[in-house]
Amino acid sequence: MESHELDRAAAAAQLDTLRADRAALADGVLQPWWYDVALGLLLFGFLSSYALDSLWVTFPALVLFGAGLGALVSAYRRRTGVWVTTGGPALAVWGAMVLLVLVPALVLSEVFGERWAMVVAGAVLGVAVAVLSRVWGRRWVAGLRRGL
Repeated sequence: MESHELDRAAAAAQLDTLRADRAALADGVLQPWWYDVALGLLLFGFLSSYALDSLWVTFPALVLFGAGLGALVSAYRRRTGVWVTTGGPALAVWGAMVLLVLVPALVLSEVFGERWAMVVAGAVLGVAVAVLSRVWGRRWVAGLRRGL
């Protein structure tokens, strides 16, 4: 009888340790706040560069955007040791938002010559990507804590 109780106590202790490890892992994968801000600023800068209607501005902005994304991915992987790709609802929300904001801005900019529309689109989508990144990160952490 005693050995059975010891086994239960040991199993309960191990389970508590696993729960604590899972919570620590979940806390470690949430990106810092500056990551979301940097992501939003990179997108804003790239999209806003279209307002100047010059390849001499847009092409370097594209290079800077790509380098910035690469640096963010590298920093995240180095900090956490993992990388995750997303799909499903987060990607669908982002795709819908891009279509609803970017298509009208491109039409205003290219067809009607209203270049300011790209700055507005950059601001809206920059804020949106920062918020979605934070929300998705927190949901991922919550899922890890639940054991999903």
